[in-house]
Amino acid sequence: MTDGIEEIFERAGCEGALCVKPLEGDAEFGLRADELVVPASVVKVQVALEVETWFAEGRLDPCERVTLSAADRTPGPVGVSLFNDDAVLSWRDMVVLMLTISDNHTTDALIRRVGVDALNGAATRLGLTGTVIDSDLRTMLDSIGEDLGCADWKGLLDWAADASAEEMARADERLLVSRALDPSRGTRTTPRDMVDLLRLIWTDQAGPAAACERVRAVMGRQLTRHRIASGFRLPVRVAAKSGSLVGVIRNEIGVISYPDGRRYAAAVFTRSLPGSDDAAISRAIGTVTARAVTALQEAGA
Repeated sequence: MTDGIEEIFERAGCEGALCVKPLEGDAEFGLRADELVVPASVVKVQVALEVETWFAEGRLDPCERVTLSAADRTPGPVGVSLFNDDAVLSWRDMVVLMLTISDNHTTDALIRRVGVDALNGAATRLGLTGTVIDSDLRTMLDSIGEDLGCADWKGLLDWAADASAEEMARADERLLVSRALDPSRGTRTTPRDMVDLLRLIWTDQAGPAAACERVRAVMGRQLTRHRIASGFRLPVRVAAKSGSLVGVIRNEIGVISYPDGRRYAAAVFTRSLPGSDDAAISRAIGTVTARAVTALQEAGA
């Protein structure tokens, strides 16, 4: 059933693992679906679910205003991570930034508020046996700097600005065996776990119905549309969360909804060498997801 999927990943220049299931029933399309993988920002769905559960249960006021200090920013390519000044946001607006543009600093503020133990406890409660969040994002990024011989992530960026091509090549070799890119040592999940998480969220079984609905709604507004969504056309809708890390990890999980009511949860995880073709790998994520959904539909699922 997975004929051709490996070749799609290979042509794009990456290794891949995936799991796709209809929201109900036992049918499945999988390739290395139980393999441990590096989730990158895909973990933000778990963070959002836990925070929204706290809102729904009255443990956290979603409207509480929080000052995010400019002096202690979690690095990232978008959003609050790029701000020069302190920012004041509500907890619920942080969830929006986290899921729509994958803002790292608001993610870490939310992780610190609910705690890593609570996130892992929720994963255990939901039966996500291969899923563990090891730390917040800043700690993970700093560990990459440390593993490459620098004090932290900022130190690595400062070093890279003046490094020679030969030095960068050696750094890339060390990068591939860093803790953050090793799912046996760092934050980890499996394609099956993430599909199961999505099915629980989309059927209001992952937590309070209000929390599940909110996660679904905000995932539907993610700005990234060049991965899973690239394999589908309107009126098919895709609600998703992408994840990328240091030009090696490119992932996305999401739910594909057809006008006739058929819905499919998908999780695709890829790994490549540094410097690989980002656009080609992103397109491959959409292509393999579409092929998986078609195969399930042809099998009657």
